[in-house]
Amino acid sequence: MIELYTAATPNGHKISIALEEMQLPYLITTLDLTNNEQKSSHFLTINPNGKIPAIIDRGNHNISVFDSGAILIYLAEKSGKLLSQEPNERSQTLQWLMFQMSGIGPMMGQANVWYRYREDQYQPAIDRYQNEVRRLYAVMNNHLNGRDYLAQHYSIADIANWAWIRTHEWSGVEVDEFPHLQDWIERIAQRPACQRGINLPPINIHNGNAERFIQTARSILVN
Repeated sequence: MIELYTAATPNGHKISIALEEMQLPYLITTLDLTNNEQKSSHFLTINPNGKIPAIIDRGNHNISVFDSGAILIYLAEKSGKLLSQEPNERSQTLQWLMFQMSGIGPMMGQANVWYRYREDQYQPAIDRYQNEVRRLYAVMNNHLNGRDYLAQHYSIADIANWAWIRTHEWSGVEVDEFPHLQDWIERIAQRPACQRGINLPPINIHNGNAERFIQTARSILVN
């Protein structure tokens, strides 16, 4: 049994999607980030960095794993799914996973901070991060021309990137100029496991809840 410690963020949703895709049994503990539950002494024994997601594999000597990229690799190797053993495809999958970890996630995260969460709007910072997000989207769009997935087959790289890029509007970046990327977003969105995973736990920014979500994010930023 996998114990997943998570919250309603793209990094958290990477893992719930992967667990649904891999059909591994798991239990979810949702941490309240506004109350700093991710900084509790108990959670810090699982992830000393005090961030979600993290897992404990109760079926494998209670191994704990933190950082979403490391968790995805661990789960793929445990299940034998979504990370090919063929050397070239495995390499491609890991490269695009790291592309998300080092590029898409940090740049979209900063775009979110400056475009959505900061009360002191600073346009040069907004422009800098939104433009870098667009550049990264262009890289993916070119790569996806003639391809259904980032590697030869659907993989943990698609999960990791999609969990973030599906929220592009929240970062203030449209994808209309990236048709291959747009097709890929829609293709992944049709997968039942993805539809389930992005609601475990759900992000609620609709029906007037967007401002509450922003206030919550601001409170986390100062902690």
